[in-house]
Order: sequence, then C-alpha cells, then structure tokens
Amino acid sequence: MQSEQPLQGVAPAAPFFNLLGKTIGTLTSVMLSALVLLVSLEVFLRAVFGYSLGFVEEVTGYLVVALTLFGAAMAVRANSLFQVQVVFDALPFSVRRLLGVIFSIVAIAICMVLAWKTFDLVGSSFSRGKFAPTVLRTPLWIPQTLLPLGFVVIGVFLLEHLLILLGMKEGNK
Repeated sequence: MQSEQPLQGVAPAAPFFNLLGKTIGTLTSVMLSALVLLVSLEVFLRAVFGYSLGFVEEVTGYLVVALTLFGAAMAVRANSLFQVQVVFDALPFSVRRLLGVIFSIVAIAICMVLAWKTFDLVGSSFSRGKFAPTVLRTPLWIPQTLLPLGFVVIGVFLLEHLLILLGMKEGNK
C-alpha cells in the first residue's frame, strides 16, 4: 500500500474527484453502519424472541454488493490495490508509469463495458417488470442499478488515477 491519503486529483477536475470521493466515502459508511445494525438486530431478535424480520437477508445482500463496488472504487482512489510491490519498485520509473497507464486504460475500458451491459440488465428488468421473489418483492431494477453505478464510479477513479500518472514527472513518485 502506497499511502493512507487518497490521491488528491489533478486540476481543474480535482474538486469533482474530491467531492465524489467524499460522497462515496460517506455513503459507504452509512451502508456499512446499516448492514451492521440490521444483522445485529436480526441476531438479537432471533436469539431473544425467536423472531426474524424476514427482509434482512435480502437488504443485507444488496448492501454487500454496494459495499463491494464502492469499496473497490475507494481502493482505486487510495491507490491501495494489490500489486507485487517488491517487483514493481525494482522497475525504472518510466516502466512503472507505463504499466500504470496501460492498466488504467484497460481497466477503464472494462469498467465502461461492464457499466453498459449492466445498465442493459437494469433496463430489461425495468421494462419487463421483474421483481425479487422475496418478502419485499423489490423491483429488481432498483438493486441492479448499483451495478452500473458502481462500475462508473470505479471508472471515474481510474480516470483520476490515469490523469495523475500522465501528469507525473520522475521527481514526484
């Protein structure tokens, strides 16, 4: 892991990236808190009263998907994705930068294709009126919207990473 501070972005788009990062950070904090509260409440109700809320499994499943996607986006922003640091650090700066640029471009393309295809899935579920076969009978397009949204956010932070890499000079590693 490089540093604990997220990348601050590049002007003039830095305020956009910083606002999006704060928004996603706050949103994931709220979602994680809701997940913990729902699971704790469900455990308490089952243990003490032998009662289940019934909808907790469905809602926590949606929250886990959202936290996975938005957490991955925040990991991209914080430059904390896994890499073989010993090997990477042994490479010359120009090679590290080139590999980072190639990775960013390929990853952005993959995120955009995934966002496009999952957006098609959302549209299909919406137009067909599909719903979850659960207690809440949630229209499927609602939780499915998390997928294209998550891939777009990951792609935006990959774009920020790419812009930073393109603006880097040998001295400011």
